[in-house]
Amino acid sequence: MTRLGESVARASALLSADLSSDDTVRELLKETRERRYLDLTDLSAKEQAKLIASRTVEVLPGVEKLAERIEERRAAGQGLHVKLGIDPTATDVHLGHAVPLIILSRFQRLGHDVTLIIGDFTAKIGDPSGRTAERPPLTDDDIAHNLATYREQVRPFFDFEKVSFRQNSEWLAPYTFPELLGLLAQVPASQLLQREDFRNRLAAGSGLTMTELLYPIAQGLDSVALACDVELGGSDQLLNLQMGRKLMELRGQRPQLVVTMPLIEGTDGTGAKMSKSKGNYVGLSAPADDVFGKIMSVPDRLMEPYLKAWTEWTDEEVALALGRVADRSLHPMDLKKVLAGEVVSALYGLDAAMAARAGFVAQFSKKSFADVESLPVVDAAEHGALTVAAVLTTALEFTPSASAARRLAKQNALRLVVEGASGQSTHVLAEADAVRPLAEVLAEKLAGDEGTAYLKAGRKLAQITGRQAGPA
Repeated sequence: MTRLGESVARASALLSADLSSDDTVRELLKETRERRYLDLTDLSAKEQAKLIASRTVEVLPGVEKLAERIEERRAAGQGLHVKLGIDPTATDVHLGHAVPLIILSRFQRLGHDVTLIIGDFTAKIGDPSGRTAERPPLTDDDIAHNLATYREQVRPFFDFEKVSFRQNSEWLAPYTFPELLGLLAQVPASQLLQREDFRNRLAAGSGLTMTELLYPIAQGLDSVALACDVELGGSDQLLNLQMGRKLMELRGQRPQLVVTMPLIEGTDGTGAKMSKSKGNYVGLSAPADDVFGKIMSVPDRLMEPYLKAWTEWTDEEVALALGRVADRSLHPMDLKKVLAGEVVSALYGLDAAMAARAGFVAQFSKKSFADVESLPVVDAAEHGALTVAAVLTTALEFTPSASAARRLAKQNALRLVVEGASGQSTHVLAEADAVRPLAEVLAEKLAGDEGTAYLKAGRKLAQITGRQAGPA
């Protein structure tokens, strides 16, 4: 049995046990955390290709071709040359950015040579994939600062001591205009305009710059320069990655294989991609308790894609856990606690994961909101003229925007709760309530309710003070 097979057997036994038990969960997290560093070189070429493909959207031109090239390189005593390019365009890194690095780490542990290309040249253009407007260009100082921050934040998911670093300014900066013209003469403009985001922007009357059109060419030249076997990228990068195949063919090279990964949905459950601008992300530098709490706040339907994106679980293990949820032998909340523990364990270690788990249970297993310490407070007398959405966005900073607050209401996740001597009463706020003044909503919804009032947005909770309670 392979080393991975042995680990899966041990983990599967734990996944079949009582996952409400701290002891069981600790053993499971210990097993799966150690798997992040497991030597996978004893897997056959077909097993390697299957493991990679199980976490991807596409492998082009096919999984069989990937297995064949692995076998071919292995026969020559070599590993594949795999590359991933990153443009250091931001300082805040979130879990969505970790997905390709986790796949790159697997290639690394499978015995292949990996190169991380730092797009210091292309960052000055800005990848237009999925964007509705041109990205502002960065300076050299911006790029150096962002790169240092990026590397430090994603370190838990990737062994930087075993990777080759290259900067694409090495080959792109000396590229001459005659060389570029000669290359462009062989690339149809229609191919560059196939991108859906380009077509949408043109249809909306937004312009495109020549630098944006040339971005796929620049990225493709990275593959030419390194003569790669495999390039990784998000599913929105497919046309860029295929351009690498085309340019390699034009230069008489063997075209690289393309491996695309899913774009991870954000924590708010709206279907939007995880991003800082939407506020639906889990930052890699966030405190352990915050990471755990954000994962616990996601809809149950996101457990499967999140387990596949950020853990080392195999398909069989994911199916085992979800099967137990389906047959009601495992509560979804218990599985979600394991998922949250997996993420915290990767970032901060096993002890931090178990501490965050204990802290979450202590806070959210309270029968009364009054037992929860250090709740934020909103004064209805001071903020009553603001809409509920504005209170959530500005006064409490629970949501990044008014539209996000309305989405919570649309999902029945926005509520007023009153705790009195006779217990709790809950009032679900509709989307229309989110755009009404807080004082007006309180007067209507809580008329006659005595006790302490709370505003609940998803799993975030605030006490409401200064309201006028009606007669009992």
